[in-house]
Amino acid sequence: MTNTIYDHGAFCWADLATPDPDGAKTFYAAFFGWGREDRDMGEDGVYTLLDLNGQYVAGMMTLCEEDKSHGVPPHWIAYVAVDSCDETAARARDLGGTVVTEPFDIPDAGRMAVLRDPQGAFIPLWQRDSAHPGAAQLEGVPGSVCWTELATTDDAAAQSFYTALFDWKAKDSSIPGVSYTEFLVGDRSIAGMLQMTEEWGDAPPHWLVYFTVTDCDQAAAQVEELGGSVVKPPTDVPDVGRFAVFADPQGAVFAVIAMSGPQ
Repeated sequence: MTNTIYDHGAFCWADLATPDPDGAKTFYAAFFGWGREDRDMGEDGVYTLLDLNGQYVAGMMTLCEEDKSHGVPPHWIAYVAVDSCDETAARARDLGGTVVTEPFDIPDAGRMAVLRDPQGAFIPLWQRDSAHPGAAQLEGVPGSVCWTELATTDDAAAQSFYTALFDWKAKDSSIPGVSYTEFLVGDRSIAGMLQMTEEWGDAPPHWLVYFTVTDCDQAAAQVEELGGSVVKPPTDVPDVGRFAVFADPQGAVFAVIAMSGPQ
């Protein structure tokens, strides 16, 4: 659906940080059909707006040398819309989180900050300028973001942190063998959370970005044809849909889901 206004606490944007923007642009153009609009950010390099049929769905930037030197891998990251970056960052600190990047202005666009929750997952904030949409113009349609999911080492503590930080409501949506929590803004489900197990190995807590596709199995075949890889093969979620987790050719991990039933 089309959207330009996001309530406080809703995920509103996703960025890709990659060491090879040209390669990533080629991959995602073929995979999702995205167009791109490069914007010169001066000493900060080039920022690319990714669009679907002329409507913005995500962004892309070069993974900076400092991050690479600290072992930060290529990654997707999702932003949460907030009424005030400064107030939310201060609240996160009071709740035991860390403010990794203090709130700062992006001229003619908005204000942002980057947090790390007490378990270690990174989550950026976005406070849009009143005259700027500053958010995805499409969501939940094929080729756009539809869901964001937290994998954490302590789901009870994470639930306490996020419900206090964003005033999210938590809903138990567990299925046999899988403990799962939905987060809601008002009556709208906007994200999920699951507990990491030993099977996750040394993977750190993180947020995973999901994109809608029409056919999950076809997407899995296509991602490999384009040089990416299948991290988790297509899997059914009863009464929800069929999902898979992929890595693009540069190594950034993302998920796709083909929803079942009417959307």
